[in-house]
This record gives sequence, structure tokens and C-alpha cells, in this order.
Amino acid sequence: MTQRRRPPLADSSLALLAEGYAWLPDRRRRTTSPVVRTRLMGQHAVALHGPEAVRFFYDERHVERGTALPGPVLSTLFGHGAVHTLDGHPHRARKGMFVSLLTAPEAVAGVVEAVAAAWDEAVPSWSGRPSVVLFDEAARILTHGVCRWAGIPLGDADQVARDLVAMVDGFAAPGPRHWRARRARARSEAWLGRLVEDVRDGTVTAPAGSALDVVVRHRDGDGRFLDPRTAAVELLNVIRPTVAVCWFVAYAGHALHRGPGIREQLREDDAAYAVAFAHELRRFYPFAPFLGGRAVTDLEWRGEPIPSGAMVLLDLYGQNHDPGLWADPYTFDPRRFLERPPQRDELVPQGGGDRATGHRCPGEDITVALLRALGPRLAQLEYAVPDQDLSIPLSRVPARVRSGFVIEAVRVPTSAQRARQAQRMAG
Repeated sequence: MTQRRRPPLADSSLALLAEGYAWLPDRRRRTTSPVVRTRLMGQHAVALHGPEAVRFFYDERHVERGTALPGPVLSTLFGHGAVHTLDGHPHRARKGMFVSLLTAPEAVAGVVEAVAAAWDEAVPSWSGRPSVVLFDEAARILTHGVCRWAGIPLGDADQVARDLVAMVDGFAAPGPRHWRARRARARSEAWLGRLVEDVRDGTVTAPAGSALDVVVRHRDGDGRFLDPRTAAVELLNVIRPTVAVCWFVAYAGHALHRGPGIREQLREDDAAYAVAFAHELRRFYPFAPFLGGRAVTDLEWRGEPIPSGAMVLLDLYGQNHDPGLWADPYTFDPRRFLERPPQRDELVPQGGGDRATGHRCPGEDITVALLRALGPRLAQLEYAVPDQDLSIPLSRVPARVRSGFVIEAVRVPTSAQRARQAQRMAG
């Protein structure tokens, strides 16, 4: 197609660092075009949003993801050689392993059961402590639970939890957070690479059917086993997203503090409301700002040309707060999902498209199920919220409650309350 000549675009890299989640939505509000055009790191970039844009973005005839991930993101968040760097048949072959591990109902139930047990074991100790940082405690609990489920033996569990959090916390940050994330990934890949070798030489036994067992035995599209480092990368991509749910657990504390009525509703044995609460946490609070890919050929979106090789951005945060899709988008209201369940390509906190064949996070069901289980558990606790900085700066990517959400004077629920929670989970 013939490309129209356009004036040179200013580079927005510094503006993105300064504005974070607000960067794309703000630029979209300033234009009447269906796309936002800019430059990032010197490259032409075109940003889209909306359910149709999600489908366009995840069509491999239009956009590829593998070559678009910057090196710093691979060196921190995903890992070099990860499934996220693949497209076409190699991606589908590797993605099938994740889908089988993370989306089957019994797998989701297994992760939730293990994490809920870790929560129930840990929480009684909170009542004997002056204060608790919910973000940090949730990270430890999620690490214990998901590694127990995955068949991964833990040595220094606190260090593993810190490293898994650091990989997420530093992927989009220059400076100390980024270098902390790189060191955390190097440590974690070395640890899990040794574990893979130990399983293969018989020194360690992986529980049959566990994530460790499946990854160690997986053969890629070429019929070969994953080398130990790549297997370690993919094991991290199994457990790291579950530990990242600590962001949403801290957000849950924030939401319950701001809306006492929501807290009371969550205390009722209402599984539908707990699921709606989980969806609203993921819609309302900032997690991933956008996703990026690269145009595989000259394209056109709603009459706007997208040249081959251009970066294509999908605005996740803007779409989750689009008044054209959500009534009162900046109001936290779980009831919106009682009235209408989320549609696949409308609610996109962890990406969109088909999770079986595309790049949508296969652990999304686990995230929702964990929040469904942990939200009511948190609501059942009695605690005080001391003065602290509860702001969530949108300039920070990934954003988080600045204080981590500190609670004190914690009182644990009674055994009868815990029994009701377990019964609701089973339902």
C-alpha cells in the first residue's frame, strides 16, 4: 500500500518513563485518529486499543511478538529463549506445555489449594507481630504455595520470593531496580538449571505430573529436550506470574480499606461476588501498561497505515479504563461483573487473544482463582491500618501501593470461619 508522508515524530521514550501508565491514554485523548503515532527508542511506534485492536494485534499475520521484546525485558522478566520470544509453530509447541500445566481445572485447583494452605499456615503468626507488610507476606506465601504445587524444593524461600518479585519489579525500570532484577534472574536461572540437571541424572526426583516433571521432560517442536538454562527460564515463567499476584493482594487490601462495604460483601459466602472482586481488581488497578509487537508487513488499521517493521503497541491500561467500555471506569465496583461477565478481548490486564494459541497469559485462570480465594480470606481478618503512604504512583512501572499496605493488630478468623472459606473454595 502507498504510505502517506508524515512529519517526523518526536521520540517519547523519556515521556514514557516520566508518565508511566498515563502516557498512552493521555496521548489517545489528544488525538481524533484511531491510532497514536510516536517514536520509542528511536523506532516508529503505532498504538492501538479496543477489542477489535486486540484481535488485530494477536493475529500473527499482522504482528509478531518474538522480535519485539527489548533485551532488558528478556534479561529480567521473561528470560532469553522463553516462550514469549517464539512465534508460529515453535511458539504453539512450547505454549502447549504451559496450557496443559496452567489451565486444566485440576491444575488451577491444585495451585489454589497449595497457596491457600500456605496462607492459612502463615497468617496466625501475624497476630504476634507489631505490623505486617501485606505485599511482602503475600509474596512469601505465594512462593511457598506455587513451589509446593510445582514440585520445586525450596532452600532459602525468602530469597527465592525476593528474587521472583525483583524480576517483575525491575523489568521496566532504569537504575538499581533493573540491575537488582538482572541479578535475581541470574541467581534463579542458576538454581533451577542445577535442579533440572539433578532431576535428569536421578539425584532429585520430580513428583510425577508436577510442573518440574513436565518441564524437564518437555520436547520442543524440533523433538529435543530443553537445555537446562531454557528449562530453568520456563520454570520461572510457571512460578513467577503466580508470585506476582502479590501485587493484586496488596491492591485488595487497598480496595477493602477504601470501600468498607466491599469488605462486608466479601465476608459473605458469595463465590460470584468473590470472582467479580477478582476481575475488578485486575481491571481497576495498574499492572501491565501496554504490550508491544512488530508489524510483519505493511498493514492498515481503520484506514491508518502501519509500515512493516513498526512497533505496534496495545494499550492495556487505557482499555481497562475506557469509558466507552466501562461505566465510571475510575470507580472500583465489583458489581459490574455480576451484571455482565468479562468478555475475552475487553478485559485485558494480562493481555488478550486466545490463550491456547496466542500470547495471552495461560496463568490468567490461576490469577483469578487465587484472588477469589485470598480476597475473602483477607476480608475475614480483623486488623488496623496505621497511617502510611497508600498512594499508587502511575509513573512507576510496575505500579504498587507505595507502603506495601501495612497492617497491625491482626486477629485471625475462627476455625468455623475458615471452614466456611474452605467450603466456598470447594464450591
